[in-house]
Amino acid sequence: MNDTTLSPPPRRPIRDLPDELISQIAAGEVVERPASVVRELVDNALDSGATQITVRLLAGGVRLIAVEDDGCGIPQEELPIALRRHATSKITSLSDLETVATMGFRGEALAAIGSVSEMALLSRPAHQPGAFLLDARSGELRPAARGTGTTVEVKELFFSTPARRKFLKADATELAHCIESVRRHALARPDVGFAIWHEGKLVEQWRATFVPGDANLQDALARRLADVLGEDFVAQSVAVQHRVGPVTVTGRAGLPDAARSRADQQYCYVNGRFVRDKVLTHAARSAYEDVLHGHKQPVYALYVEIDPARVDVNVHPTKIEVRFRDSREVHQAVRHAVENALAAPRAAALAAGASPPPETAAIPGGAEDFKPEQPLAQIWQAQAAIQFEERGHHVADLQALWGPKKDSAGAVPAGPTAPRVDWMASSSSVQTDTMPPPPAPIPLNPRNSDQAIWPLGKAVAQLHGVYILAENAQGMVVVDMHAAHERIVYERLKAQVDSGARIASQPLLIPATFAATPEEVATAEASAEVLATLGLEVVPFSPKTLAVRAVPTTLATASGFGDPVELARSVLAELAAHDASTVVQRARNEILGTMACHGAVRANRKLTLDEMNALLRQMETTDRSDQCNHGRPTWRQLSMRELDALFLRGR
Repeated sequence: MNDTTLSPPPRRPIRDLPDELISQIAAGEVVERPASVVRELVDNALDSGATQITVRLLAGGVRLIAVEDDGCGIPQEELPIALRRHATSKITSLSDLETVATMGFRGEALAAIGSVSEMALLSRPAHQPGAFLLDARSGELRPAARGTGTTVEVKELFFSTPARRKFLKADATELAHCIESVRRHALARPDVGFAIWHEGKLVEQWRATFVPGDANLQDALARRLADVLGEDFVAQSVAVQHRVGPVTVTGRAGLPDAARSRADQQYCYVNGRFVRDKVLTHAARSAYEDVLHGHKQPVYALYVEIDPARVDVNVHPTKIEVRFRDSREVHQAVRHAVENALAAPRAAALAAGASPPPETAAIPGGAEDFKPEQPLAQIWQAQAAIQFEERGHHVADLQALWGPKKDSAGAVPAGPTAPRVDWMASSSSVQTDTMPPPPAPIPLNPRNSDQAIWPLGKAVAQLHGVYILAENAQGMVVVDMHAAHERIVYERLKAQVDSGARIASQPLLIPATFAATPEEVATAEASAEVLATLGLEVVPFSPKTLAVRAVPTTLATASGFGDPVELARSVLAELAAHDASTVVQRARNEILGTMACHGAVRANRKLTLDEMNALLRQMETTDRSDQCNHGRPTWRQLSMRELDALFLRGR
């Protein structure tokens, strides 16, 4: 290596950059790929009041992007101004910027796009006798033929910056990104029709499903979701409708069974604008915590409406990120909206949409309709008490599956009948009261009944001590009895435990110490009360060390309990990243889930028909009973059509 001394580079003077270079730098922030151009141009088309938008592409948008609309158009004298940087008709003052209600507002998209491509602008407003075409590079303005609206043509994207063009992917990949960009707009605007052409072929078309005054907006939105995401998305999702304070959340949330391995069908909108926001994503994911299995990703399309003054959209060059004035209220609104939508058991919806059972003469051996001989509420009170066996695993809290106790006058008490939980007692047991035997059981022979249908039907058998087989109007229901009872006990415990109650903790014989970051030490000191509520005691041992002195009793006594240091680290990380109440609820639910798992009926436990029917009836009224605490399904329906297909009947 040479010993020569490197001389410092010569000093360069500070100077103003040329306008073209400034525009290209801005284009680097706004225009990442052809899909970015499509997004910006469709934004402008929507702001112009268009009802039909057509996107034409060549070579995935690299050779040509043309966006046509039937909006208000641009007057001849304003066309040259539209290509200037920061020229816009959407805002005029700081107050307008703080309450942005349009898709675009910066006025830099056309200038940025024109600096890295060959762009032409063709437009005609309704009051103008003819259209005019403006060439962005030469500035030439000449008359042309066009109806009312605007067409923007972008050719040879990144021709002036070849280095940027090398980073583009294959044409098929760029086309997919362009389609996804239009899809995001289409999901938010059912009143606008969209069409995408590629190489002269129509690849996607979504017709307008909403006409003001002629249709219901929610119905129109559901039809647009079905058109864009498929009929399966609507069939395997539930409607979301929730309003709290200044926040309104609507849309559809996918059922847990429809979860995917990738998060490619998660759409969040704020005042009609597609965004990727950590607050919204975390809120939606939190609502699925109790019902998703493993690392599956939920599917949803959620629309948040909020006062524009309470949200800042001017925080990202592509306007895909936002900042809420009160992120906690938005987080709680979205989480509760999705939780409430997913809470209702699907068994009731199954019965509501059931068609009359087929006649036996039409399909020999088909499912027969059955209805109880008296109203369901009366049967609930009249079923016989469960006789527990002296040997084997007892069914903890199974008596709570029956209706509430009556006093001497026969009245039903107003208070809850769920078992009370003593956090200071052994956490693996559930306290229950001894119930007097109810009246004699009513025969569960629904053949001649003319009352309501039980959604999950009547139990007919138990399979290998694990599954319950039941018969309903649609065919056969298979129930995982442990998973189902685990969910029932879990929901009862959640309802019973007061939010202010503390979880019992157990001191460690030898405190577990670990090297902590300054953030972890600060969080432990600031959240000492929250940690105590969770049954954890984490205190500073030295300026750079924390000590875990106590852990929740339930976890300490559970078999297979892991490292208390890892538990403390995970809780501290949650507290540092999210709201304390959310962390408390999540940790509390995890502990209650452990208790419910230990308290639920175990496999190989023989149940009587009355016990099985009691479990089915409780499933029909328990929130989130379609999945267990770990997200596994608790029951499956096999229709008569599916059963007939297994045996090739009717072929």
